[in-house]
Amino acid sequence: MKDKNLHIIRKTGANLCRFFLSAVFIFSGFVKAVDPLGVQYKIQDYLAAFGILSWFPSFFPLFTGIVLSAIEFSIGVFLFFGVRRTVSSTLALIFMAFMTPLTLYLAFSNPVEDCGCFGDAWKLTNWETFLKNAVLLIAAIVVFRERKSLIRFITFKMEWLVSLYTILFVFALSFYCLNHLPVLDFRPYKIGRNILQGMTVPDGAQPSIYENIFILEKDGVKKEFTLENYPDSTWTFVDARSILKKKGYEPPIRDFSMIESATGNDITEDVLTDMNYTFLLIAHRIEIADDSNIDLINEIYDYSIEHGYKFYCVTSSSDEQIEQWRDKTGAEYPFCRADDITLRTMIRSNPGLMLIKNGVILNKWSDEELPDEYVLTDRLESLPLGKQKVKSDLHTVGYVFLWFIVPLLFVLGADILIIRRKDKRRLDKQKT
Repeated sequence: MKDKNLHIIRKTGANLCRFFLSAVFIFSGFVKAVDPLGVQYKIQDYLAAFGILSWFPSFFPLFTGIVLSAIEFSIGVFLFFGVRRTVSSTLALIFMAFMTPLTLYLAFSNPVEDCGCFGDAWKLTNWETFLKNAVLLIAAIVVFRERKSLIRFITFKMEWLVSLYTILFVFALSFYCLNHLPVLDFRPYKIGRNILQGMTVPDGAQPSIYENIFILEKDGVKKEFTLENYPDSTWTFVDARSILKKKGYEPPIRDFSMIESATGNDITEDVLTDMNYTFLLIAHRIEIADDSNIDLINEIYDYSIEHGYKFYCVTSSSDEQIEQWRDKTGAEYPFCRADDITLRTMIRSNPGLMLIKNGVILNKWSDEELPDEYVLTDRLESLPLGKQKVKSDLHTVGYVFLWFIVPLLFVLGADILIIRRKDKRRLDKQKT
């Protein structure tokens, strides 16, 4: 009796750990799949922080991000349905056995502040990530040791179909969001947000306090200084960094600015307080921007001029690269400069188009979805295009969920029918 109770406790614990692991892996894989470029940028940040970015081909961060999201999502689904139990539990254990010590190192070294394990959906510090992974590692060990006790929801004969569809689904989702825009936007520049309000610190809120550390060299010796003990001019500047001394309120948007390339004037406030429409062509690096739809972009610029709307191309590229773009595309629109990371955060397309009015983001388009002459038939005030695009995250999640779960329900239904037929045949044989 005691052994039986112990077996029940172990089986229950293993399945609870299995569902916990499943939920985390599905969530982590899903938020990465809906924003493959965001994962690419995070991997590039890590590789650059370790000084090894140049070791890898240019496609490596994006390829790794897509594969990583597929692996995580698939592990989570396999664990949930109890299929591929040995494979999924082994992969989960290997994954956590690798990530836990790695995140411990990252917690001490802190090369990148945000771990990126849940994309922009849920940001964790490196220490929070390590603690999370430590708990997941324990759960993975339990699941691996008790993998034979995991309850199946799909029979062995049908598990290949669940496995195949899961892998195809997550890759299809990644490539769809790569070629268009993320179906879910967790960033501060999502449709409906007011950029100017996102930059504002509320009254009474205490901002974070940072200390600037300066690294200087003299006679071959490098030392760190602050503003309080900054040395004389005999020291040579080497590097500088900021250290967070006291955590306070930080606005969601901190680095947005628009500096006219031609004049050097800061027009940020003018653009964000303009009650008229403004098109922002976002090309974080103009030299690698896709120019396949440049004729359409030029048509949108002509449309904006014709109807009295402003149009700016915002980039972080140099004047020389801007001139090369002008020569290549015949662009006549004005250019502004902004921070590269900010532009990559604003829209996951290079180039991408954003429509704002009074600082509010009304709509965003990837390079593959730009409005054309069949849509721009009148002034924006008279078109649905000129109104804020209604987008419900809950509706989007439900829609994606249905695309994934409905086919699996058919598989589950077919599996149940097969089991019932087998049971009926067994009963018929017993009667005869």
